[in-house]
Amino acid sequence: MPSSGHRLRDVEHHPLLAENDSYDSSSSSSSEADVADRVWFIRDGCGMICAVMTWLLVVYADFVVTFVMLLPSKDFWYSVVNGVLFNCLAVLALSSHLRTMLTDPGAVPKGNATKEYMESLQLKPGEVIYKCPKCCCIKPERAHHCSICKRCIRKMDHHCPWVNNCVGEKNQRFFVLFTMYIALSSVHALILCGLQFASCVRGQWTECSDFSPPVTVILLIFLCLESLLFFTFTAVMFGTQIHSICNDETEIERLKSEKPTWERRLRWEGMRSVFGGPPSLLWMNPFVGFRFGRLQTRPRKGGPEFSV
Repeated sequence: MPSSGHRLRDVEHHPLLAENDSYDSSSSSSSEADVADRVWFIRDGCGMICAVMTWLLVVYADFVVTFVMLLPSKDFWYSVVNGVLFNCLAVLALSSHLRTMLTDPGAVPKGNATKEYMESLQLKPGEVIYKCPKCCCIKPERAHHCSICKRCIRKMDHHCPWVNNCVGEKNQRFFVLFTMYIALSSVHALILCGLQFASCVRGQWTECSDFSPPVTVILLIFLCLESLLFFTFTAVMFGTQIHSICNDETEIERLKSEKPTWERRLRWEGMRSVFGGPPSLLWMNPFVGFRFGRLQTRPRKGGPEFSV
């Protein structure tokens, strides 16, 4: 039990881990530098399927734009400019998706609710701390437990199956970039589809594509539907994420109507805290801060994630 100088709040009244408890906390309490070198990945079947579907849909869109619309075009510069633009947006979108999926969203180390850790916190008399009964960790302020990641996540906004990860303190920036680039590429694809339909109608579907007219129509209609759905979803998510950042309030906190006990970072201050530094083009770059992780597997106990 904690000392009389402070209190430990636990909804399920689980005691602190004692020294002789069987839970091995050493495997999950790595240093910050060690954690920064590892790649995070959640082994969730639904999330992995959704992530693969996302990539396949983007690859399909790139195939239709490149091989159905641009390469058969007689306008060389029209094909080059739009091809480079669309493929750049697709690469940035998929890179942002990877960074979101493979970045630790801000997981709290498991099993750190030990007497030694409590003593190292140097708590003030009467200070209240919270322990998660599910992953046996001391929960920082604004952290929430994710039932899919099996971890408490700092500033957890939500768990997104399309990126197979939680959106939290450390990867929210990449999720915002992912939604933005998908929305932009979807708008670009819709514009190209409209121009392609007009060109095919004027040419009576004779030379507008290397594919037969029925196949071309099916491919274009499916791309239009995909782009419309992707744009609607990602544009809404992008707007809600920017609103949350500017108001320094996560989606969970908004849905639970939690009263802020922290000093809010509003508007540009909130944007700088998420994207880092003053406004610049680096905010749009998903490769900033990227480095290859060490190729060393590290088994984890009691959770679906693994690191390399």
